[in-house]
Amino acid sequence: MIRRLAALALLPFALTGTAFDLQGHRGARGLAPENTMAAFRRALDIGVTTLELDLALTRDGVLVVAHDPYVNPDLARDGDGRWLTTRGPLIRSLSQEELGRYDIGRVNPASAYARQFPEQKPADGERYPTFAQVLSLVQADRKPVRLNVETKLHPDRADEAADPATFAAAVVDAIRAADLTSRTTVQSFDWRTLQAVQRLAPAIATVCLTIRTSSNDNVGDRDGMPSPWTGGLSLAAQGGSVPRLVKAAGCRGWSPFWRNVDAAGIAEAKALGLTVVPWTVNEVADMGRLIELGVDGLITDYPDRLRRVLAERRQPLP
Repeated sequence: MIRRLAALALLPFALTGTAFDLQGHRGARGLAPENTMAAFRRALDIGVTTLELDLALTRDGVLVVAHDPYVNPDLARDGDGRWLTTRGPLIRSLSQEELGRYDIGRVNPASAYARQFPEQKPADGERYPTFAQVLSLVQADRKPVRLNVETKLHPDRADEAADPATFAAAVVDAIRAADLTSRTTVQSFDWRTLQAVQRLAPAIATVCLTIRTSSNDNVGDRDGMPSPWTGGLSLAAQGGSVPRLVKAAGCRGWSPFWRNVDAAGIAEAKALGLTVVPWTVNEVADMGRLIELGVDGLITDYPDRLRRVLAERRQPLP
């Protein structure tokens, strides 16, 4: 038992052929309202190894769980139970008490977003959780579940969130206070916060998030200059290799958009000592293909599907 717990404490950075990191995206977004306590409890009931979630800072400096920098009208109802008709205020402009007035326990059925998740079960009355609430949930769980927390900020929109140093300091302080340093990773598309975390708390592992599509690319150089997302690092200086760029950034893990993953990229990343956990993989066939390629884990809205795929393949979980 002691050896098993020790191995779990190192997940996902000491994964072997006998372990797989099953990460529930925003808790279990396909099954329960995203980034709510209901979603996190649902994910734990399914048996995830890691809860993946997003963080924001309120005006009064409270870390809360939220994907968008503003109150999303697809997710939020006001104190009278009415759906917001336009984009709500920035979270950083609200106190934690003011933010807590919004009900995020279901998706607006009139929205296109709702049609993406027909299996999601409402949980009326859910509020934006604080990070402290999620930390307490993890501490109380009988299994040593991990946390993978994402800092949400945009280098071109500084008004939307706290600056990288302030954001990173708040996250590090919360993780340390909960004594979950060895069981938490910090990830981001904006690598400036990851660099700040590395300086403040080298023991907290960081994960570089990447995407490369025709309309969205956070790593490619722009007009001969490094991307604003990569903390001053140039992809061209790394020979065009995203895994080498991730390594140069000091990240211990690489979390690419799942459509960008191929065998060569995985092999290169592993040779550099990186773990590879693609996001966000929801179809069974895609899960199976990526497992065959040798990924160390997957982030999914449907942890129940991934758990079945792993069971069918006799892929053991902790």
